[in-house]
Amino acid sequence: MKKRHRVVIVGAGFGGLSVVKGLKGALVDVTVIDQRNHHLFQPLLYQVATASLAPSEIAWPIRSMLRNRRDITTVLATVIGVDMAGQAVLLADGDRVPYDTLVLATGARHGYFGHDEWEAFAPGLKTIEDATAIRGHILAAFEEAEREQDPARQQALLTFAIVGAGPTGVELAGTIADLAHDTLPCDFRAIDTRRTRVLLVEAGPTVLNGYPAKLSTYAEHALGKLGVEISLGAPVTQIEEGAITFGEHRVEARTIIWAAGVRASSAAEWLGVAADRNGRMIVEPDLSVPGHRAVFALGDTVAISAPDGSAVPGIAPAAKQEGAYVAKAIRRRLAGYAGQTPFRYRHQGSLAQIGKRKAIADFGWIKLRGAPAWWLWGLAHIYFLVSVRARLGVVLNWLWIYTRNQRAARLITRPAREAALD
Repeated sequence: MKKRHRVVIVGAGFGGLSVVKGLKGALVDVTVIDQRNHHLFQPLLYQVATASLAPSEIAWPIRSMLRNRRDITTVLATVIGVDMAGQAVLLADGDRVPYDTLVLATGARHGYFGHDEWEAFAPGLKTIEDATAIRGHILAAFEEAEREQDPARQQALLTFAIVGAGPTGVELAGTIADLAHDTLPCDFRAIDTRRTRVLLVEAGPTVLNGYPAKLSTYAEHALGKLGVEISLGAPVTQIEEGAITFGEHRVEARTIIWAAGVRASSAAEWLGVAADRNGRMIVEPDLSVPGHRAVFALGDTVAISAPDGSAVPGIAPAAKQEGAYVAKAIRRRLAGYAGQTPFRYRHQGSLAQIGKRKAIADFGWIKLRGAPAWWLWGLAHIYFLVSVRARLGVVLNWLWIYTRNQRAARLITRPAREAALD
């Protein structure tokens, strides 16, 4: 009996699961390896960090998602390398997982532009653990400010700085402003949470760089109406315990959140292949690794250009398209076809929320802003959630926030003394 082709997929994010979906019915045995037991809907991760949604509403167990696929084995483990000669994935516990075809969809982590020491004071947002920790920082800051007698220290507790004005930074800033100005004022007695300062610090000249100028300008004005203070052209030069320095300003802020950059996983180092300055692997036009035809890489792990020469963005739709392409490439190889046309990214549009009632949407042929874009943003995100239960839960939470200004997920899940950024 002929041995079935073994496909190993490292990473159960959007890209990895797109490969899994594309291989359904193929004569292959698939092993999915991830260091966490859940798939995460990252576009809504900031809503967990700002107490709008619970973790269970945007994350689902991988085993449960794949339970009807008898061709799939799920492994909860940390990958530390790849034995290219022996065609095996190396795990932290010493085990080896052999492969005939390997797909690396290992994502990215926070990138601090050579200042990794800043991470201790300015956490980023990539995992559920990050989101719940940041939620604890934010909520504990208000609790400590309620008891603080010194005006300067109290203001530092009520100052929140977000570094980076991309979609994540803009969405965080707007939602924290909503939380402080609409949700919390009636809950505290000694402080007026409407005195909260929300700073959005961006080294570039605009917010939401890459969006059309009119939408970027609209987003800037909308954030200003929410009370967000925006500093453009102000690169961060120092982040320390309880303070941030940007441009010519030093501001005391007990909560600082990093949304300015990412760095790819260590996949390029595992293989010993070329990578760009952000650690993203340089791959062939068919997403295979140069010199290693049996290995594919996709998503935030790689650097690849769109048909117009621009870089393919590190967003969920791009990873899903790449995953579908890789699955098709594997099927073609197994069927004996020699080659495949290069991967071509098709941009399906960009969306960003600004507070709880406004957003912007850019689909090229149509551009929306304000409430219509917000409704479209909500419908799009609900549609891509995995389960009906998750969709219902998110809709109910959003309606409650929209109509009552209340957020049900305001839980500090660690002791307050550990949750503050001090």
